[in-house]
Amino acid sequence: MKVQIIGIGLIGGSFALDIKSAFPDAEIYGSDADEKNLKKAKELGIIDDLAHIEDVQHADVVLVAVPVDVANKVVTEVLDLVNENTLVFDTGSTKSGLCKEIANHQNRRNFLAAHPIAGTEFSGPEAAISNLYRNKTNIICEVEKTAFKLQERALDIFQKLGMRIRYMDPVSHDRHIAYVSHLSHISSFMLGKTVLEKERNERDIFDLAGSGFASTVRLAKSSPAMWSPIFQENKENVLETLKEYINNLTHFKDLIEKDDFQEVYNEMQRTNHIKSILNGIN
Repeated sequence: MKVQIIGIGLIGGSFALDIKSAFPDAEIYGSDADEKNLKKAKELGIIDDLAHIEDVQHADVVLVAVPVDVANKVVTEVLDLVNENTLVFDTGSTKSGLCKEIANHQNRRNFLAAHPIAGTEFSGPEAAISNLYRNKTNIICEVEKTAFKLQERALDIFQKLGMRIRYMDPVSHDRHIAYVSHLSHISSFMLGKTVLEKERNERDIFDLAGSGFASTVRLAKSSPAMWSPIFQENKENVLETLKEYINNLTHFKDLIEKDDFQEVYNEMQRTNHIKSILNGIN
């Protein structure tokens, strides 16, 4: 099986490692806008060799793992070149724009819109890790628009990588993911910004920050080059989530100003229900 991965960072690189493990006969080729990433991926043994985008015509599987602001262009270019037996899937965290962009492409049936809910705050080929996707949810959109034989190939790959599958339409995907992923990244970035602005002594931050702060602000270490385009692509949903989040923060602030700490307690107690939901996921 010849696999070409476009975008050899955390997501693409981790797919490369896991596909190699699950399919020992797989040949992994890499393409990336950054030549340093490609050379590093080859040096680390993540990919077997370098490839150009034109080489997708010889691939059995093409994985597009690029920032969402260039995904539309890259996926379209790939679909222009592939043969009828090539599976193409992406990994982006926004889906509506991409699905609309390629809706009428002559090779639309080659494409599977996917979003693996997995990752870390690190980026680049050095961040790639094995088993990143095991027991993680992979959201698939508009599966009915993908050729059945290529659906089967994709599901075989996802199953062997240990992923759980969830089907969703693109609009619902973008709305839900704005709440459970995009908002958490914004919160983390803004918490980090607030602390940096108010705690001028970096040593104080280092010495006084506990595990709670570290875990909450962890996502602020994520790549702005990846996340800024995500917020742009999902602007409408992100603004809706921010409005609701700010309303909740304002309400909590008002309770403290009014010395209504019984209601502060009640608010936190009601929110504790999130524990049972997350424990059910893990």
